[in-house]
Amino acid sequence: MLNMSNDTKIRKQFDIDLEFGKQWETHVDELFSGAKTCEVKTERDKWSNTGNICIEIESYNKPSGLHATTSDLWVHNLVKEGELVASIVIPTEVLKKIIATTKNSTIYGGDNRASKLILLNLNKLIEYFKGI
Repeated sequence: MLNMSNDTKIRKQFDIDLEFGKQWETHVDELFSGAKTCEVKTERDKWSNTGNICIEIESYNKPSGLHATTSDLWVHNLVKEGELVASIVIPTEVLKKIIATTKNSTIYGGDNRASKLILLNLNKLIEYFKGI
């Protein structure tokens, strides 16, 4: 039976962790270098009281927002009192699945209340990710 020293085990785990980390560093580099396209939306203050973010899907009876984007990624900024709190980055196709498979409220807003918006609860979003 092969018996690796503790130092060898630690080094092997470090190498595995380093490779994993580098993979995701490359992902972030792609975000900022333009190799991946991003649809960027920003949510002001209200999300912190309601727990919901708005995802636009239609405007003036035409697909818009999530239903019109060709971007690889959906970036949803959460701003409170003018300061960025967090940015949620979700592959666009994954966000479409979330909207399609979770029960959400639909509201109308924007200019002339002509935009159809899905209210996506942040807790439901987290629950969705726990299940995959």
